[in-house]
Amino acid sequence: MTPPVIGFAGLTHLGLVYGASALAKGFRVIAFDPDAQLVEGLNAGRLPVLEPGLDDLYREHRARVEFSCDERSLQQADLIFISGDVATDDSGRSDLTKTNALIASAARQLRGDGLLVVLCQVPPGFTRTISVPLERRFYQVETLVFGQAVERALRPERFIVGCADPERELPAAYRALLSAYACPVLKMGYESAELSKIAINCCLVASVAVTNTLAELCESIGAAWSEIVPALKLDRRIGQYAYLAPGLGIAGGNLERDLATVIRFAAERGTDSGVVRAWIENSRHRRDWAAHTIRAALLDAKPGATVAVWGLAYKENTHSVKNSPSLATIAQLPGAKLKLHDPVVSAQAANHANAESAAEPLAAAQGADALMILTPWPQYRAIAPAAIARALRGRIVLDPYAVLDLKAALAAGLDVYTLGRPPARAARG
Repeated sequence: MTPPVIGFAGLTHLGLVYGASALAKGFRVIAFDPDAQLVEGLNAGRLPVLEPGLDDLYREHRARVEFSCDERSLQQADLIFISGDVATDDSGRSDLTKTNALIASAARQLRGDGLLVVLCQVPPGFTRTISVPLERRFYQVETLVFGQAVERALRPERFIVGCADPERELPAAYRALLSAYACPVLKMGYESAELSKIAINCCLVASVAVTNTLAELCESIGAAWSEIVPALKLDRRIGQYAYLAPGLGIAGGNLERDLATVIRFAAERGTDSGVVRAWIENSRHRRDWAAHTIRAALLDAKPGATVAVWGLAYKENTHSVKNSPSLATIAQLPGAKLKLHDPVVSAQAANHANAESAAEPLAAAQGADALMILTPWPQYRAIAPAAIARALRGRIVLDPYAVLDLKAALAAGLDVYTLGRPPARAARG
């Protein structure tokens, strides 16, 4: 059969990553978004999101993608993915206004044999309400990770597809696309697929909560979480891919949305969600680690000290600051003098009266009394601890994600505070 033409309605992070993946697998892509300015930028080669490898894929396969702000362009597609990112409010509730508008545009242009696949995250029960015939309506779970999205889109572990009848074979055009990835396809009912995404994220949050709880205990009893992790990963019940890296709580928006959804559905249906509420409290507690630590180590005794901050994005390799632990930390230090650096996020995102921006990481550290590395960008790992020590006036470094080589940092005379172990202080002569 002739390879199907793949449409994407919604060209934010989700649509652009999956569109690039389809291009890389050899398909022609129709990429629609109603935002004319966004489409103009895409046609000029300007992508609005940061993901390693994404720009390269669009440059390599530019001849097979059509960017358009005219929904009629979707008439060319054999299947259309609804792929706009779903925004969340401060309570984690999804705003589906734009999603519904994209579905309406796609439904108007869907050919008689065309397929519609909801790719963006929606609450259980949503896909069943769409006014497209059941046999041509699907939900596909996305499991992208900011900063690793291209890799995960190109090499997925599996596809999870919600269908009206999981016993029926998927339509030929949909099978042709999924088979290009040579991975298992799990078919299930709409609600099961929609809840699968939430289940995956809840399991991840559970791992984060366990890790952060025990890592904090390590800091106070003299244990090292990094020494415990290999023992856990060799246990078959836990596994080598378990998420066991301590962090500053959950961030980014997507995990919070799923926890809020579970709590809301549980309240509506009379089921228990106490453990989910506990995960949220644990996340909020751990998010404040950096602010508590820098106050205890420096600011309580020296409130006029200058603190350098490396990293404002909520994680490396993304421009997103949604629920950023770094920004949450900065907000808790209103009286501190701050010097900020991030490779892609402007210092204005911090909205701090006593903060100044630095063009380079070491320029931010120059003359500061302490350094906090709050986003583990790869370029920070490449900076020698000795260079940091030369730039700093003080010797305190908060390195929650263990970006620095600890032995080299101690040899350079730095005192290092890291999640999951007691503070490591350099020997003084």
